[in-house]
Amino acid sequence: MSVNKFSLEGRVALITGGCQGLGLVFAKALAEAGAAVAVTSRDEAKAADAARQLREETGRPALGVAVDVTDSRQVGRMAEETAQALGRIDILINNAGINVRKPILEYDEESWDLVQSTNLKAPFLCAKAVVPYMIKQQYGRIINMSSMLGTAALAERSAYCSSKGGLIQLTKVMALEWAGHNITANAVCPGPFATDLNKVVMNNPEANQFFLDHLAIKRWGNPDELTGLIIYLASEASSFMTGSSVVIDGGWTAE
Repeated sequence: MSVNKFSLEGRVALITGGCQGLGLVFAKALAEAGAAVAVTSRDEAKAADAARQLREETGRPALGVAVDVTDSRQVGRMAEETAQALGRIDILINNAGINVRKPILEYDEESWDLVQSTNLKAPFLCAKAVVPYMIKQQYGRIINMSSMLGTAALAERSAYCSSKGGLIQLTKVMALEWAGHNITANAVCPGPFATDLNKVVMNNPEANQFFLDHLAIKRWGNPDELTGLIIYLASEASSFMTGSSVVIDGGWTAE
């Protein structure tokens, strides 16, 4: 296979939650592979700063979009703004996510709804807004960021596990419905990566050791270790792959 299959030259990628953590890492990797990128945040200033940083570091076009991805009207404006500013949308990475850790009997309805809306409803809304552009151009790549906890459970993560498991199933339906338009949909299921979302665990010695004990590689993942998979799924190289869920978790779920 030619390495040109991995080039994203001429492509446009939209990454939700792309202004920090894994999302910003993905945006930079896609830009370095040749794509123009749009990154989103609820905070307009944060979105603008992230886009400026991406332009300076990669030399590629970058757009910052302020949006609440759980609001269908704002999501529609996000897709329209991205398409107008960058010309098209080829790649959608549904990366925005949240986790609230509580035992089931202590889990309040508001927290449950927040996790489900952010982790499951938002990818549905974003795909629904973006896919018409992909259908028009008869090309698209959808990458849904699920989790190893969409396939394996962990105590005190009821809403998170449920939402990420649901996202895997949603990905399969997307793949079936849009394959005829040359649109693929796949889910990435990371294990423990050293991100801001996981700092509360990493900074707790007992909890951190629990995680290390379950990792065959005996360390947390580096966010950069996800970028090769992201570029593959976003590129022509993965043209025959759709409806799949790829676990990348340092061996946690191999047990």
